[in-house]
Amino acid sequence: MKKHLLLVCISVLSLQTAFSQISDKKKVLEKMQLANEYFMNKWQDVGKTIITNKERPSNIWTRGVYYEGLMALYEIYPKEEYYKYAYDWAEFHDWGFRNGNANRNADDYCAAQTYIDLYNLEPDPKKLKNTKACINMLLNTPQLDDWSWIDAIQMGMPVFAKLGVLENDDRYYEKMYDMYMYTRDKHGDHGLYNPKDGLWWRDADFDPPYTEPNGEDSYWSRGNGWVIAALAKVLTIIPENAPHREQYIIDLKSMAQALVPIQRKDGFWNVSLHDPKHYGGKELSGTALFVYGMAYGVNNGILDKETYLPVIEKAWNAMIEDGLHKNGFLGYLQSTGKEPKDGQPLSYDKIPDFEDYGLGCFLLAGAEVYRIK
Repeated sequence: MKKHLLLVCISVLSLQTAFSQISDKKKVLEKMQLANEYFMNKWQDVGKTIITNKERPSNIWTRGVYYEGLMALYEIYPKEEYYKYAYDWAEFHDWGFRNGNANRNADDYCAAQTYIDLYNLEPDPKKLKNTKACINMLLNTPQLDDWSWIDAIQMGMPVFAKLGVLENDDRYYEKMYDMYMYTRDKHGDHGLYNPKDGLWWRDADFDPPYTEPNGEDSYWSRGNGWVIAALAKVLTIIPENAPHREQYIIDLKSMAQALVPIQRKDGFWNVSLHDPKHYGGKELSGTALFVYGMAYGVNNGILDKETYLPVIEKAWNAMIEDGLHKNGFLGYLQSTGKEPKDGQPLSYDKIPDFEDYGLGCFLLAGAEVYRIK
């Protein structure tokens, strides 16, 4: 009996310690603002093209993900400067997409997530003209296989969810579900989700028999991060009685459960989730997305607080202590790609090919950590 009470006391103490580390909302907000200020100062011109191996417009998916994060920051700290930065970006691009409206590429229409957020703050039909044209085309054509890589789930699903709410139309929820389940269960040989491990292959290239050097399945950190983030974000958007909500909860819980035992001792996750020696080391973008998904789950009673709060606290501290520079730059961010080898090696000081999407992931995580009670 005494031993049982001791274990209970230790568990409660651990939970209280974790909570104390992330309950200082002022400090959480300061870290978010620091990282965001670095980026906004560096990219003062919202329409400036992004030049890496080639020149790209500033409404591609990498920037779309950043603005998702900025709107999450704006939601908890509605500073006019943030709103203007997002609004000016949308205006510059005429509230449209890189490759127009006849566009089935979720990477391109990712920007619509922020367009809809801005519309909801100040409705004006021009803001949604292109978004509705693109998504209604997807809604009214039979294809379900557009999201053939798991990143697309995060780029695309929330747009359907937001329009479903805005239009009060279940057709958006049904199409979103059908496209999600096609990716989950049919792409590749047997779908891109492995229910046995609770994790996702990035695309059909990584289906078994493909393995990592240690013989394990290839589960890329950021790719899985996109999925758990999409599930969390969709659940924040759709109403409680929306169709298929329970499926998204089940999948989020399964993913979170799978991620806990493979968290690194320093709080990060490796780029290869089941092969820590395959380009092993700290990686911030996947870690941030996992924090976002888990923190959402805790905040909404989906995940057990006693189990997940220490995991969240450990990961958040790792990001701000080992990844966030004093000037707001974020280190240990893997560049764009689709597998562990891309953008390697990582380091505290290395600048990734794009700095925007990693910051967006960090801001999404911070906004949910800020909400923890």
